Amino acid sequence: MRRLVLEAWAASPARFREDANAEEDYALGGYRDRLVVELAQNAADAAARAGVAGRLRLTLDAGTLVAANVGAPLDAAGVAALSTLRASSKRGPEARETAVGRFGVGFGAAVAVSDEPRISSLTGAVSWSDSAARDLIRRTPALAGELAARSGHLPVLRLPFPADGAPPEGFATAVTLPLRDEAAEMLVRRLLAETGPALLLALPALAVIEIEVDGDMRVLAAAHDGDGVTITVDGTASRWRTSSAAGQASPELLADRPAEERAQLSWSVRWAVPVTVSGEDGETSAGRLPEGVGAVVHAPTPTDEPLGLPALLLASLDRKSTRLNSSHITI
Repeated sequence: MRRLVLEAWAASPARFREDANAEEDYALGGYRDRLVVELAQNAADAAARAGVAGRLRLTLDAGTLVAANVGAPLDAAGVAALSTLRASSKRGPEARETAVGRFGVGFGAAVAVSDEPRISSLTGAVSWSDSAARDLIRRTPALAGELAARSGHLPVLRLPFPADGAPPEGFATAVTLPLRDEAAEMLVRRLLAETGPALLLALPALAVIEIEVDGDMRVLAAAHDGDGVTITVDGTASRWRTSSAAGQASPELLADRPAEERAQLSWSVRWAVPVTVSGEDGETSAGRLPEGVGAVVHAPTPTDEPLGLPALLLASLDRKSTRLNSSHITI
């Protein structure tokens, strides 16, 4: 993959600029604040593919974030997808039914905080490296000038390298992100602190999220019973009632969309309403969202689009790389 990418860039330096611009857009734009969400989506997809209850452990210690999950391990197609913008391996009828991520762009959030991301799985390990990629590009005469013109910014994720290591015991895959600097660590700490019930509601394949920061553990768990969900955060439970619908869109509705999007016919919509439980009245609407749960549309994970109702809307809505476009929504 490295050889083919470098040959393509050398033959057309404009393609190098295009790839660098695209990665920079995803890493520093719309996906910068979605790191934890993207790691959780990958964990949910891996659990769904393996048919197991999802478990994600996020550990921040000594300037490094490790995200370990159970489920299907990383395969060669997955490595190719992570190294190829907007060419996800999540294709085919089964993937369309279970996968949350669609275009393989979410891992771009990793390079927003790390110059040396690494993934170790039961099947092997792979890494990406700013310094190693920079060395290869500098030794390619046609690209040295382009790199200088970009003030050194390059598309790190297009050049995968073999790596060593294995996931922690009991897990199938681990993403390791040595954080770039203090600003990156502050961002990760904020994102971990903001992780709450909405993420488990948006990703029903995940049963448990464990968050450990400097040795302190926080545990989020979801228990599903029919249309009801109980979310427990460090022993404090919130009860939710959900209503869902799903189906297949008519191909004619997507006739003017990009090729891979035309293959994504499955759609889903889920409302989640917080409820209170009383012995006499059963479950009634709480009338407000729990503290720390943002009143925004989820597609199916958080967007910037406000929702003026005491409920969560989680749906397979179209979204741009930067943010959800309100013109796409009809409620």
